[in-house]
Amino acid sequence: MTQHDRSEIGSLADLTPEAMTRFSEGYFTDLIGLKYTETSPDRVVAEWVVSPQQHQPAGIVNGGVYCTVIETIASVGGGVWYGDRGNVVGVNNNTDFLRAVREGVLRAVATPLHRGRSQQLWQVVITDEQERVVARGQVRLQNLASAE
Repeated sequence: MTQHDRSEIGSLADLTPEAMTRFSEGYFTDLIGLKYTETSPDRVVAEWVVSPQQHQPAGIVNGGVYCTVIETIASVGGGVWYGDRGNVVGVNNNTDFLRAVREGVLRAVATPLHRGRSQQLWQVVITDEQERVVARGQVRLQNLASAE
């Protein structure tokens, strides 16, 4: 699935983790190789392999990569939960960088802290292969109801 056939899905709630990964092809997170392993209204999990293209000049993962993953999987979780009622968009992303990473596989897990009528708040924790927390963040999402 590519960005050119988005109309073929009803909502994010209709996508399996594999389909979500295919749906992301051609979008920003495809550049870092983000692969979804779990997508549900209560939890989204994704992984990617660190590459030198993700590094800042100091040779460690650029903080923007963490911000991207955190916003993306929180938005996917919020979209899956909101379902066919509409779409969600991020309105705030607060990310903490806790441990420098140069290589390996990173895993991000998003879980909801609050899901309301107009907004949601999701927490995301990113860990390395030794299950050490390397970054964490939270994203506030605005629920945008469909015009029906």
